[in-house]
Amino acid sequence: MLPFERLLLMNKAWVQDRIEFSDDYFDTLSTDQKPDFLWIGCSDSRVSAEQITGADPGEMFVHRNIANMVVPGDLNILSVVQYAVEVLKVQHVIVCGHYECGGVKAAMSGKKLGLIDQWLVNISHVQTKYQAELNQIPDDHNRFDRLVELNVQEQIYNLAETASVRTMWANHQMPSLHGWVFNLRTGLINEVIKLEPPVLADSPTAKNRREPILNQLAADQPKNHS
Repeated sequence: MLPFERLLLMNKAWVQDRIEFSDDYFDTLSTDQKPDFLWIGCSDSRVSAEQITGADPGEMFVHRNIANMVVPGDLNILSVVQYAVEVLKVQHVIVCGHYECGGVKAAMSGKKLGLIDQWLVNISHVQTKYQAELNQIPDDHNRFDRLVELNVQEQIYNLAETASVRTMWANHQMPSLHGWVFNLRTGLINEVIKLEPPVLADSPTAKNRREPILNQLAADQPKNHS
């Protein structure tokens, strides 16, 4: 059996499993989508949004690219964000990076890879911005992990500056923005940063929940990256 044939066979098995679970599963699935989440993740084959969160079809609107980037001026990601937050009205937008990210590693190496260099330069900008902090981390692998986290943080900041998110924040006090990192070594997801809409962010509960996250990650770095 050829590799692609296995995928088609597994699809048939999945369909049968869903029908056994519920006779009208596909009737319900085909009616409409009302996801609560927009997931912006990495294209890495090891990091499937539904697989690592246990989400079912219809629960997440998903966009993936190299190193989970939200690049200002990129019509692809901006169109996805606009549709998700303004039309689908998702409650939460998640940027999920992962340790051992090939895109981040390539940007750190500085090697010329061709067309993708024009994309990876955005990660290089993050590295330059936080170079002083990164220089304080003696271990190469821990430094690599930290840049993965900082890259996620910067993409959340980029999201917060998009016209779609700012409009929805002003008019509907949604969505919340979440920056996560998936740990391939443990299977667990670490929260890096969370931004609430400005009105909600003024509440003491939101402030207490959001502000210590990055400091805690930095302090716990040897434990988290072992």
